[in-house]
Amino acid sequence: MNVKEISADELLEKLENGEELQLIDVREDEEVQEGMIPGALHIKMGDIPEKAESLDKDKEYIFICRSGRRSENVCAFLQDQGYKVVNMTGGMLDWKGQSQPKQ
Repeated sequence: MNVKEISADELLEKLENGEELQLIDVREDEEVQEGMIPGALHIKMGDIPEKAESLDKDKEYIFICRSGRRSENVCAFLQDQGYKVVNMTGGMLDWKGQSQPKQ
């Protein structure tokens, strides 16, 4: 099953154009302390199965991790359950925009 993808640069462009996007960072606590994309929600990968029901199946969510691998796995898992998901390829390693530590 193919997961929809967006590059870090494409995502940055959408955010700079003022698009309202639902971003979810699935990295571990210590990783998000190094910086998250402003406005992203933090749900650790391991918490996704139990927190999935809090997500709206009518909205599209963009998932982010360090390199794009964990977020791709999360996307595949949620897509199987009927969620609209997009994986940010390259993860935070490719992110050139602003980032801030988790609040």
